[in-house]
Amino acid sequence: MHNDDQQTEPQGFIKRFLALPSDSVPKTIFVAVSVCLVASMVVSAAAVALRPAQVVNALKDKQINILQVAGIYDPDVDVVEAFAAFEPHVLELATGEFTDRFDPVTFDDRAAADDPEISRALSDDPAGIGRQANYVTVYLLRDDAGDLERVIMPIHGYGLWSTLYGFIALEANGNDIYGLQFYEHAETPGLGAEVDNPRWRALWSGAKLRDDDGELQITVAKTAPPAGEEFHIDALAGATLTSVGVDNLIKFWMGDAGYAPFLEKIQAGGV
Repeated sequence: MHNDDQQTEPQGFIKRFLALPSDSVPKTIFVAVSVCLVASMVVSAAAVALRPAQVVNALKDKQINILQVAGIYDPDVDVVEAFAAFEPHVLELATGEFTDRFDPVTFDDRAAADDPEISRALSDDPAGIGRQANYVTVYLLRDDAGDLERVIMPIHGYGLWSTLYGFIALEANGNDIYGLQFYEHAETPGLGAEVDNPRWRALWSGAKLRDDDGELQITVAKTAPPAGEEFHIDALAGATLTSVGVDNLIKFWMGDAGYAPFLEKIQAGGV
């Protein structure tokens, strides 16, 4: 008898639950929880299924940005085919030398910055990035004769609301800027987000990093530095803190803690 009671008790509970009015609290809670569970399962399944496509699209977007900042993007040309013109290398920042420790095709710069084995915490951190990877991926563009034409380097730093991720392209002399482009940020639309404005990006073309004495002079500000207009980029109107952030990150990455050893090697003709 005891076993029969145990078997019939759940059935009795289900019958009593089904007999409740549709708008009863237990049934309302049950339906709400069920819908949430089903929806979460569908969303999770969709996220897993779409992950490979998201990775491919993210890689394609990165390649397009590199092509654009290098001035060779053509929407009518296959991105993978066009990107084959670049020569990727993993660069050791401290030495300015390329390393074969990592595969430049698969090396993840962002993941490297979070890996304590190949990154360092910054005590002097004007760019506001917290940690800096010891290695980054740079891209060389050569002419038909094999001579260096441009070099594209990743940069990032904090603006007003977000970390700005982008690329800077330099001419073969390692000092003249060909272009600068940010591909990810969350700055204020119409203000700090004007870093995406083609007119502002065009101001970077032809600007110089260093003077004849090798001193870093590039400045993002309302007025030109004493060194001259060739080192000046106008600050964004109404976006002082974003402009300061860009100024800080450019000086950081082009300075001794960033690409300076590598740029010295370029200027010496060693790339």
